[in-house]
Amino acid sequence: MAASLTVEEFFDPVTGTFSYLLADEAAGAAAVIDPVMGFDLPTGQCDLAPVRPIRDRIAEKGLRLDWILETHIHADHVSAAPWLKAECGGEIAIGAGVEAVQAHFSAVYTVETDVRVFDRVLAPGDTVAVGRFDGVVIAAPGHTPADCAFAFEGSIFVGDTLFAPDLGSARTDFPGGDARALYRSIQTLLAYPPDTRLYLCHDYPKGRAPQCMHSVAQHRAENIHVRDGVSEDAFVAMREARNAQLGPPRLIVPSIQLNIRAGYLPAPTAGGQRYIKWPVIAPR
Repeated sequence: MAASLTVEEFFDPVTGTFSYLLADEAAGAAAVIDPVMGFDLPTGQCDLAPVRPIRDRIAEKGLRLDWILETHIHADHVSAAPWLKAECGGEIAIGAGVEAVQAHFSAVYTVETDVRVFDRVLAPGDTVAVGRFDGVVIAAPGHTPADCAFAFEGSIFVGDTLFAPDLGSARTDFPGGDARALYRSIQTLLAYPPDTRLYLCHDYPKGRAPQCMHSVAQHRAENIHVRDGVSEDAFVAMREARNAQLGPPRLIVPSIQLNIRAGYLPAPTAGGQRYIKWPVIAPR
């Protein structure tokens, strides 16, 4: 009988995103964190290649999918949560800050949506059970107001707060982002015991293999942005200077419009086509 919660990572190299399958195999229960739907920008073609291996692994192990957990509204990939729910069941859940993100981008793109597109909206301190194991929801704002982390028995799935120690931390220049809030969210995570495993949402490796996990101790010793001794003011100055050098994510327009709707595609027209809106900025 399995004595612990198992964690399997699935890496999408196109978007640099990690998805995770958590399982209590003895209880036959599972959760998936941050599943990815492929999206071809020139054609709008959606692609199941990143998420099919997760579906297949759930079936291979004979698991019941109870949760599909989103750490935030992603701006760099489209969520595969609705497809995974249709295939395997489970409730799609996200942190309570999602309403602020929806409100902003609904106005930007004139897209109608509300919080009810998610099956559950989770407040800090809420629990999500995977078989015998309870995960605790941790508010982690800064990257966006909706960011949260999920803590399960010595492992925390940190979303877009931390990157690998050689890459540092996530940007904070999206609407509602806040470098001071991110610093404080990271300090909350780094206050956990040194051997706590922190699982990342992204990695962008150069000259090394993708790395999904590092310990609290590793981040406190090695993270180039938030290792021990880096003050809040120093972090904010660095983060804001770094933000100014970054362009928008390649898939931000489709990702935001679909993910504020929990990943559900727009309804088809009478002719069977589905559309998103693409802003056009007049020349100055």
